[in-house]
Amino acid sequence: MSNGVDAVQMTEEMRDVLVEKLAGTNRRMRQDAAHLLAVTARQDIDYVLDITDALIDALTLPEAQTRWECLDMLAQIATVEPNKVLGAFEGAEEALFDDISASVRLSAFRFLCRYGAISPECAARAWALMSEAIQCYHGDPEYREMLVRLVEFAQGNIGDEVRASLVDRMQFDAKNGRGFMKAYSTEICAVAGGKA
Repeated sequence: MSNGVDAVQMTEEMRDVLVEKLAGTNRRMRQDAAHLLAVTARQDIDYVLDITDALIDALTLPEAQTRWECLDMLAQIATVEPNKVLGAFEGAEEALFDDISASVRLSAFRFLCRYGAISPECAARAWALMSEAIQCYHGDPEYREMLVRLVEFAQGNIGDEVRASLVDRMQFDAKNGRGFMKAYSTEICAVAGGKA
């Protein structure tokens, strides 16, 4: 299969073949399989709901693309079937501090935002890592997208304690930042503070 396969044409049988390739020993085939699954999942998340465990298992693979594609699918799954992604937390934590790939780190952060928005318990578990990542990657190229995801996180079911901590973390840039940092930090404080 090429990367140009139209998602509409994907069948369950094709999906099962891709899952086999995702678990295989060939790095390139794993990347291609993850990409094709992700393309299809963006059009129809139901297509990958039954293979959540395989996506979680793939978070331990060495290549960056496979991990970021799987994290992106898991982030989507979190919005429709949150209980299915609970086992992905460890892999996302490892990916969040990947030394090499900003794309992996950003996908892990996106996943943790969606995971954390599920419940106050999930928020408490994810927030410590997210807060550390905000400090580590503050000003990095992926930071703007992280702020976008934090707005979504602030709108979730994150509980009063995490809301207060989120506002505390973002207040400095809301008051003293410039440009997009100030704008997004102000919005995050407003959204989180308004629900506390």
